[in-house]
Amino acid sequence: MKISSSLAYAIVVLVIKITPISAQEAEPKEKAEERKKQILIQNVRVFDGARAELSAPTHVLIENNLIASISVDAEAAEGATVIDGANRVLMPGMIESHGHVAFASLPQAELMFGRHEYAQLYAADQLEKMLMRGITAVRDMGGNTFSLKRAIDEGMNVGPRIYPSGMMISQTSGHGDFRTPVDGHPKFGGQLPHVMKAGHSVIVDGPSDIRAAARENLRFGASQVKMAAGGGYSSPADPIETLQFTPEELKAGVDAATDFGTYVTVHVYTVAGINRAIDAGVRCIEHGQLTDKATLERMAEEGVFLSTQPFTVSYEPQLDANSNRKLAMVAEGTRKMFALLKDVPDLKVTHGTDLFMVPQDVLDGQVKQMERLLEWFTPGEILVMATGNVGELLKLSALRDPYPGELGVVREGALADLLLVEGNPLESLDAVTDPDNLRIIMKNGVVYKNTLNDDR
Repeated sequence: MKISSSLAYAIVVLVIKITPISAQEAEPKEKAEERKKQILIQNVRVFDGARAELSAPTHVLIENNLIASISVDAEAAEGATVIDGANRVLMPGMIESHGHVAFASLPQAELMFGRHEYAQLYAADQLEKMLMRGITAVRDMGGNTFSLKRAIDEGMNVGPRIYPSGMMISQTSGHGDFRTPVDGHPKFGGQLPHVMKAGHSVIVDGPSDIRAAARENLRFGASQVKMAAGGGYSSPADPIETLQFTPEELKAGVDAATDFGTYVTVHVYTVAGINRAIDAGVRCIEHGQLTDKATLERMAEEGVFLSTQPFTVSYEPQLDANSNRKLAMVAEGTRKMFALLKDVPDLKVTHGTDLFMVPQDVLDGQVKQMERLLEWFTPGEILVMATGNVGELLKLSALRDPYPGELGVVREGALADLLLVEGNPLESLDAVTDPDNLRIIMKNGVVYKNTLNDDR
C-alpha cells in the first residue's frame, strides 16, 4: 500500500509522541545521584567567607561543581573521592576585586607598542599562576579579556573565573588616555593608540558615544561597565583632583548598563567625584582613597560598594616623577581612609590589588598584599573583604553574571571554589599568603592543586 507524504508525517509525529522517555530520564533518582561526581572532604573547620569565625569540625560534600552538604553526617556514594582534611581549614577561594589580567605584569613597552597576540599568550600564563595563588575568580577592571575568559571557561587554559569589563571607558585627557605627548586625538587627525586598537581602553566624549562604548563592551560579554570618573596616578594627563565625565555622561553609561541588567563601577578617588558618580546611579567605587567619612556613610546607606586597594607604598620604580607625586597623595589618603572605615561598619568593602605592568616578583606577591591591611583590620576581617564581600559585589552583574551561583562563600548550594589551608587564616594570614600553605585549590569542583600526599 502506498502511503502519502502527509500520512507518513502524521505517523512520525505520533511515534515521537508515544515513544517512552529515555533510559537516562526514566532511571531511578538513586541511580542518577550515584552517578554524580562527588568529593567528600572530611574533618575540616570551615571559614564560610561571611563571618570571621570557624565552624566545629565537619564534613563538606561536593557534587559536580556545587557544595551539596556541610554536615558531620555528610556521606558520599561508593566510588567518590574522599579527602581527609585532618582538622585543617576549608575556606572560599579568594577573589581579586580589582584586577587587570590582560597586562598585569606585562612591561609597559609591550602594552603600548607590542603585539596583542603575544600579550594574550603572556596573560594566559599569568592567569594559571594567579589560580595557583588561591585566586579562583577575578573581577577585571579594564582590558581585553574576553578571549582569555572563553579559553578558561572551555577548559583550553587554566585560570580563575573572569568577570570582564572590556575597554575602560575614559574621556579625552582622562584616566584611560595613555597617548604620548605627540599623539593627536583620533577625531582630530591622530592615529588610534595601540591600547585602544587592542581593546583595553576607549576615549569617548558625550552621552551618545559613552552609550555606544558601554554597549560595545556588553556586546562582547562584559559583566559590568567600568568608567573613569576622576584622575589617576598612573595616567599622564589628568591630575588626581580632576572630575571626569559630566553627570549626563555618567548617567548615559549607567542607563546603558542598567538596560542590560548590570551596573557601572568607576575609577575615582575624591569626595566630589564619588558623590557625582553616586548621583548618577553608579553602584561601586574603585579606590576612593581621598574620600571623607560623610561620603563613606552615604555609600553605606545607599548600598554602594567600595572596591579598594592597599596603596600604602608611595613610590613605584616603573612610574615617572609626575605619577609618583600623585601616588604619594593617594598613599597618604589610603591610611586616612582605612582608619575611617573602622567607623563605618555597614559599608561593604572589598579587597583588590590593581596590579598592572609590574615586575613578576611584585605580581607574585599579589595575595601577600593583604598583609598591608593588618595595621587596621584583623585577619578575619581582611579575608571577608577578599571572599564573601566580593562574592556579593559580583552578584550586581545580575543578568550579565557569567557564573550564576554564589561565590566567595562556603555554603550549601554555592559554587565549589575552595581552598584547604594549613594553619588558621583567622589568626595569621600566612595560611593564605604563603602558597605552600594552600594544600588544596579547587575551582568549580575541579582540584587544580593537592599536596596532601606530600606528607606521606
